Amino acid sequence: MYQYTPFDRQFVQARADQFRDQLQRWETGRLSEEEFRPLRLQNGWYVQRYAPMLRVAVPYGEINSAQIRVLARIAREYDEPDAQLYQDALKTQGAMGTTYLPTHYAHFTTRTNVQFNWIPLSKSADVMDLLASVNLHGIQTSGNCIRNTTTDALAGVAVDELVDPRPYAEVLRQWTTLHPEFAFLPRKFKIAISGSAEDRAATGWHDVGLHLVKNEAGEIGFKVFVGGGMGRTPVIGTPIREFLPWNQVLNYIEAIVRVYNERGRRDNKYKARIKILVKAEGQTYIDSVEEEFRQIVEVDGGPHTIPQAEFDRVAACFVAPDLSAYPQVNATEAKHLLTEQGAREPAFGRWVSRNVRAHQNPQLRAVVLSFKRVGQAPGDASGEQLDALAQLVDQFSAGEARVTHDQNVVLPWVHVSQLHDLWLQAKALGLASTNVDLLTDMIACPGGDLCALANARSLPIAAAITERYQDLDELDDIGDIDLHISGCINSCGHHHSGHIGILGVDKDGKEWYQITVGGSDGAQLSGAPQAGKVIGPSFSAAEVPGVIEAVLSTYRDLRSNGERFIDTVRRVGLDPFKEAGKSARLPEAADTAAETTEA
Repeated sequence: MYQYTPFDRQFVQARADQFRDQLQRWETGRLSEEEFRPLRLQNGWYVQRYAPMLRVAVPYGEINSAQIRVLARIAREYDEPDAQLYQDALKTQGAMGTTYLPTHYAHFTTRTNVQFNWIPLSKSADVMDLLASVNLHGIQTSGNCIRNTTTDALAGVAVDELVDPRPYAEVLRQWTTLHPEFAFLPRKFKIAISGSAEDRAATGWHDVGLHLVKNEAGEIGFKVFVGGGMGRTPVIGTPIREFLPWNQVLNYIEAIVRVYNERGRRDNKYKARIKILVKAEGQTYIDSVEEEFRQIVEVDGGPHTIPQAEFDRVAACFVAPDLSAYPQVNATEAKHLLTEQGAREPAFGRWVSRNVRAHQNPQLRAVVLSFKRVGQAPGDASGEQLDALAQLVDQFSAGEARVTHDQNVVLPWVHVSQLHDLWLQAKALGLASTNVDLLTDMIACPGGDLCALANARSLPIAAAITERYQDLDELDDIGDIDLHISGCINSCGHHHSGHIGILGVDKDGKEWYQITVGGSDGAQLSGAPQAGKVIGPSFSAAEVPGVIEAVLSTYRDLRSNGERFIDTVRRVGLDPFKEAGKSARLPEAADTAAETTEA
């Protein structure tokens, strides 16, 4: 992974020092709350429903064991609210049912960042210093700027990879950090890069999606998509360039953002995303970007053209670990070893088939550790779990891990001879659930339990579904499926792209849930990206698990030749699933439900 230079380290520490000064001025009254708010937001500090929330940037998901240990320490020592504040929060949530307000936890997000929900602002500067000690920070994890660039969790190891996207993501990270052109955009701005045949980075759902490609001459470049996004108006990105030379990507993104900065709406935050501009202007927007790009390159001299030497410097950081200490095995031997071990221990064999991914190096595998379990919110990790994870990362993955879009963690450098030992240790820690890509491997935002923006609670819904589906044989029979849950229309749980999506909505001050079917993020499992469709009236929280069960039962009745859920939906249409939802409605809820559609 990328190695910070002395300048990089000095930059991050200077930002932490600056924040400490700003915090002290706010605490002593020299900065008003209004003046301090944008300063803390620029460093990832929100104030949520009950307490401050810190969002830590994990660029393109790569993280090392030292960084994980610091996150563990922050969870243990700092993620603890004032006792009275916490008791008041528990009372408020207790009136709504089961509470999900864990302390001493970190949370993996769909943007591969890490969040903490209970750190007092009085301790925030100390936390920033701790983060800076391992090259972490919260810069540009908030605000109307270019956010954390994301990519494939299997980048650099995927067998279908054409070009490793990580060096390009790192160049983008450095260039976009505190870039004045991107500091005050009409709205937040998100970029994703894919370098593989399968788009595991969900690029179609981003403001800018970049696909690494090669032209007929074998030259590397990007296919560029613009204007994707979720929220109130789900839109799939529009392709605007079939081939952009790789070294021009910064100049081209500057052109994209300049036109957006000039013409994007600032009078309505729901219409301020670039997707609205692209949809409204169509070819006019594309032509304007091309003209701006021409001006940048021909008139300004292409000031952001990436020098080959600088790219090579960055790319040299992304190298495979030394394998000399491990036994040398070929692909056939590796496969035989795992088959033999799986035959002796079927539970291990199930884990290999479900949680272990093929690797460019036949001696290695990439392993998904599941952070989805009963009694714990999707993507949550305690301080103790993070410490244990760091140990696994050191012992089995050359000190490196990846936070995934699906709120799990990947170990990308595991030797086949160590898979069984890793499985045993992960199982003892509760991180070896064989549910990856299955129903209980769901995405869920924190929702109304913690987020001030949420209309409804996501986590009790996730818990109810998880508890109902604990039979692994039943989960395997249902097969690969994406279930995504959002607590509000901001779509942090990416409900639009779920094969089944659940969206919390407010109706007369009460929590209700819309259910969508047929969405996809663009990965091979799902096919082309598309937004799911609402299958009927909104449902009460008590009804949702039954509706999900009815939808899945309908699928199992209708599927043909073992086809996946998403394939059955596309073949038979939505009507059978709408009827399934109606059949699962509770009598008392049917009298009060009303048809709702997303604006």
